[in-house]
Amino acid sequence: MNIREIQLKDNERMAEIVREVIVEMGAPKVGTAYEDKALENLYETYNKERACYFVIEVEGKVVGGAGIAHLANEAETVCELQKMYFLGSTRGKGLGMKMMHTCLSKAQEFRYEQCYIETMPYMTDAQKLYKKAGFQYLEAPMGNTGHYSCPVWMLKKFI
Repeated sequence: MNIREIQLKDNERMAEIVREVIVEMGAPKVGTAYEDKALENLYETYNKERACYFVIEVEGKVVGGAGIAHLANEAETVCELQKMYFLGSTRGKGLGMKMMHTCLSKAQEFRYEQCYIETMPYMTDAQKLYKKAGFQYLEAPMGNTGHYSCPVWMLKKFI
């Protein structure tokens, strides 16, 4: 298992993984990451100040990823954990928590004070992971992610 920063060559594979997982989970294609313009160009999207996207490889193959970036329309101290998706065959093996720690450590390195995430109500395993990492539920969304089909909002405070 290897977690590393995304490379240009990973763009196509990560777009496939995100879309595959969204369909597998029965999430809507509209109002979710499925239709994000940035999905085809994750390397370029996260190749900017205070942003980073990581992929996880198992036996040399990319099986998932997650990123950190500023949450649009929020204070500069608030980031978002974005596009955290893993192939079904890799879930339940601790890779999500390792990726979560990698992303949250990077967020603190970037001096963010809070980290926001959105998900679907039936993605209960993901919510358990987020709660274990210190995220708490919110009653309303923050920022402007464009993911109006994701009605579960959570926040982690670093300080």
